[in-house]
Amino acid sequence: MLPRDTAPPPVTLSRAFWYWLKLGFISFGGPAGQIAMMHTELVERRRWISEQRFLHALNYCMLLPGPEATQLAVYIGWLMHRTRGGIIAGALFVLPSLLLLMLLSWIYLAYGSLPVVAGTLYGIKPAVVAIVLAAAWRIGTRSLRNPAMIAIAIAAFLAIAVVGLPFPAIVLAAAVIGLTGGRAWPHLFQVGGATLDSKASYGLAIIDDITPTPAHARFSPKHLLKVALIGGGLGAAVWLLLASRYGASHTLAQMGWFFTKAAMLTFGGAYAVLPYVYQGGVEQYHWLTATQMIDGLALGETTPGPLIMIVAFVGFVGGWTHALFGTDSLLLAGVAGAAVAAFFTFLPSFIFILAGGPLVESTRGNVRMTAPLTAISAAVVGVIVSLALFFGQHVFFVDGRIDWPAVAISAAACIALFRFKTGTIKLIAACALAGLMLSYWNG
Repeated sequence: MLPRDTAPPPVTLSRAFWYWLKLGFISFGGPAGQIAMMHTELVERRRWISEQRFLHALNYCMLLPGPEATQLAVYIGWLMHRTRGGIIAGALFVLPSLLLLMLLSWIYLAYGSLPVVAGTLYGIKPAVVAIVLAAAWRIGTRSLRNPAMIAIAIAAFLAIAVVGLPFPAIVLAAAVIGLTGGRAWPHLFQVGGATLDSKASYGLAIIDDITPTPAHARFSPKHLLKVALIGGGLGAAVWLLLASRYGASHTLAQMGWFFTKAAMLTFGGAYAVLPYVYQGGVEQYHWLTATQMIDGLALGETTPGPLIMIVAFVGFVGGWTHALFGTDSLLLAGVAGAAVAAFFTFLPSFIFILAGGPLVESTRGNVRMTAPLTAISAAVVGVIVSLALFFGQHVFFVDGRIDWPAVAISAAACIALFRFKTGTIKLIAACALAGLMLSYWNG
């Protein structure tokens, strides 16, 4: 091990490639676990980047819509190895989960009626309710710091659960409240999130606190416009290709436009945007049923990578059930739907980092959260609680009766998460086993 006062040697792109590929296969535990994993490896052990610069990048990613762990990987990859490094880091971070979820989606649709599959899902779905509640609790403890934030969360819950307002309208209303309230009562809209006051140091890093900004990371309005136009043009070209080949009203073209909008609304993580995905995928376009949506989230919890990858399940099921290429090509239709959903969901994240990264580097040490985003974070808590309520209604009630075994599994999962801080994978494995045992016991 190198001494703390000696920086590690520069990392080759090939070495970084294998690290990002490995991370893509082991990044379980949601965004918090994935960020902690990157911090342990890149800051503490390998010392590729310093604590301060890591947190600086994280602060920026937390401000953006989209999966923050994925964007953090893109940011670090870009900072170390330019644009190709960012693309490699982000692609390898999400590709394993995309491929695994495609495989699980195929097994689910082709063999979901088998007792072993049905029993496993029976145990996992109650655990998902507990996991969503735990997500609301985690975000709430950071966001609901005063009565104003609590009121925004309650209003958001009622707006989506009772009134049925669309998720974009709730985000917009929260942003307006934050913009107005931040000026009138700034003490109520103080920002949270990662801070830059940490004094932790694990020794000199390749990209250290005092390391000059690399040439490719220096801000240029021309560069920002160029990357934004190239990224936006790529997305537009793919959508136009789908629309010209199949028609603008075709399922694949609809998915491209819908998931682009979803990608711009993922403030607060995947759980926050799931109600919007549900509204579009289940109620508007009928790509899948409410039960399938819950099953998809259950499968998504078992795979590495960003949880927002559940969009691939939605796309796969939508392509399969709509038989896009005929009844003899259901697997191809599912793969096409999943690929389109994933592409349009993650493309904005790459654009945000590759275009905006130099701007962030130029303001290092002066990154601030904004009052509108603080209000949005509070509203997200209410939206996530409504999501847990929605899942609970479908998991705990069967044919108008309470499914007490499912309630018991969910209660045990809540105790494991809140009291004993059990990891997600261990929890899901235990609940899946319980579901299998109950299914065979009742069978």
